[in-house]
Amino acid sequence: MENKEQIESQILKLAEKYKDSGQDLSSYLDGLLYQRYLTYWDYIHLDTLLSLQVPRTYFPDEEIFIMYHQITELYFKLILHEQKQIVDDQSQNVEVFIEKANRINNYYKALISSFSIMIKGMQREQFLRYRMALLPSSGFQSAQYRMIEIYATPLENLVFEPDREKFTAKSPIEDLYEHIYWKKGATDIKTGEKTLTLKQFEYRYTPRFIRIAKEIKGSTIYHKYLKLPEKSRNNKTLIETLKRMDLNANINWPLIHMGSAYRYLNKGNTTIEATGGTNWKEYLPPSFQKVVFFPKLHNQKDLDNWGKQWVDHIFNPEKVKD
Repeated sequence: MENKEQIESQILKLAEKYKDSGQDLSSYLDGLLYQRYLTYWDYIHLDTLLSLQVPRTYFPDEEIFIMYHQITELYFKLILHEQKQIVDDQSQNVEVFIEKANRINNYYKALISSFSIMIKGMQREQFLRYRMALLPSSGFQSAQYRMIEIYATPLENLVFEPDREKFTAKSPIEDLYEHIYWKKGATDIKTGEKTLTLKQFEYRYTPRFIRIAKEIKGSTIYHKYLKLPEKSRNNKTLIETLKRMDLNANINWPLIHMGSAYRYLNKGNTTIEATGGTNWKEYLPPSFQKVVFFPKLHNQKDLDNWGKQWVDHIFNPEKVKD
């Protein structure tokens, strides 16, 4: 009897749900009757997913290279998924903020811990050959990662560090974007001019980046934190979670890339150019860029030494030992 009443109640709710669609409930029930059972492989589009790896050479390890970058972009999409929820949330509920920020840190943790696939999972000799077939494309051209930065903090915090003091929150978005730090990493090492890699990237994504920056001006994750009530802003768990996000995004993630670059692109005193001609030795070290999403959460000593001990570990191992 109880089950019958429950079913009748659910039918009434379904009828209410579908009455505004222009079709009666009976039509939707017919559709439910005729449709096929859902399978796992159809739900996640498995066949399509497994067909997306299309190497440009015959070197077996290129497929590893492709798949890992695809996996990385999926994690970036997850990070953006959580960031957008933080930005859109109007509740100022600190627990929601912490939950979303923790999810982001878990995604970074997975990315950072999995990067050994890139560092140790490919033969250097194969990489140095098939990479030449990929020019001028580069992981530098990850638009999602640039969106992650734009959602996290105002553009003035992303300006190239030596130029940062020239700009404020009142500076036009277009001017801030023109001086964003990562553009310096995609200049030709010899001429100082923009590489084709950067020109392609700007042509494809500049309008989207500027549109996003304008849409969330004053509403980035950092702004959302600063607008919280004082008690919530002083929540130790939230502060530590956001600081960890800063370290993950702006120290740990770039430096794990440096480890990969040194493995594949550095040999003795000779440095091999990255694909696309990006100047990775100037672009990747956090202590050079000093990108910090949430500067007011860190003390001055930490800001002065941002990423320095990790970079010393790579560039000056003897100094660290001392």
